[in-house]
Amino acid sequence: MNPMTHAAHLFGPLFSDPESEALWGTARFVDGFIEFERALAEALAEVGVVDHTVAAEAVADINSFQLDFTKIAATVVQDGLPVPEFVRQLKAHARPSALPAIHTGATSQDLIDTAISLILRDANARFQAQIADLLTALDALTGTWSNATMMGRTRMQAALPISVSDRIVTWRSPLASHAGRLKSLRPHVETLQFGGPVGNRASLAPHGDAVARALAKNLNLSNSDRAWHATRENLADYANWLSMVTGSLGKMGQDLALMAQQGVEEVHFSGGGTSSAMPHKQNPVRAELLVTLARYNATQLPAMHHALVHEQERSGSAWSLEWMILPAMVTTTATALRHAGELIQSIESMGQSAP
Repeated sequence: MNPMTHAAHLFGPLFSDPESEALWGTARFVDGFIEFERALAEALAEVGVVDHTVAAEAVADINSFQLDFTKIAATVVQDGLPVPEFVRQLKAHARPSALPAIHTGATSQDLIDTAISLILRDANARFQAQIADLLTALDALTGTWSNATMMGRTRMQAALPISVSDRIVTWRSPLASHAGRLKSLRPHVETLQFGGPVGNRASLAPHGDAVARALAKNLNLSNSDRAWHATRENLADYANWLSMVTGSLGKMGQDLALMAQQGVEEVHFSGGGTSSAMPHKQNPVRAELLVTLARYNATQLPAMHHALVHEQERSGSAWSLEWMILPAMVTTTATALRHAGELIQSIESMGQSAP
């Protein structure tokens, strides 16, 4: 047996987020593929590439399609991705008269990248809510303890007294900035991928751009002027945002862990972690986790920058590297925000006047 399987079960609650992980599951990706094919059939009819009757038949067949996941698993290593088998099964299921409206002008990368865009749309909506909730919790904390004082520290040495609100604002301000940055990032990552075999939409000429506009509208995604098959700056920029969020949370966690030190005791939590050998200890577990999760995302970020090197019109190696890294970074960020919210809610007192 793989010992890491047991490790995942033992430590999983520390680092996992079931809601985020479900976004990256097989079923969610397949739903994205089906959404794409259905929206494409409708777009082809809207632009006049196929008749509306043909598109309606295609949509009906797409809606009734049931994927054989076993065959996908058997062919994904050979093909390097799941879409070829998905399309083979979908076309075998569809009536012959509907085939002109199924996968026409598209390629595997269009389905996978668009499915990821749809997943990120859901993840981003949750991130916005999580950050808003955390900002509200920090505001409540400030309102309760703003008059308390504590020692300001520079280079981990006592400096001059500060207010608790002086410390909290260094946690809150970056998070507010990240929330604003996400709003501007969303159109760049929640974007349609549609380029066809070599990324230039030539297989649908002269209708390629018109189909892309209609397809993006049907999926409620933004649309770029051309396919971004081999230009991945949007995802690298987004990964940087993820690391910035967890980095800011890590700073907050590091501060709170130091504030909780015996002899300092400028913060008190409910429900601290216990020790197997020292029952007097109350370990600041969630504060420490924020530091760990920040360092994890910071370590993953260079890999997303490595994935910027997509050779020629499509890369297999750089592209598949993204599939390993991006879901982990998204899940790590969601996990950190959840722990941060629970950590703030567990604070019972702050400042030197804390009992």
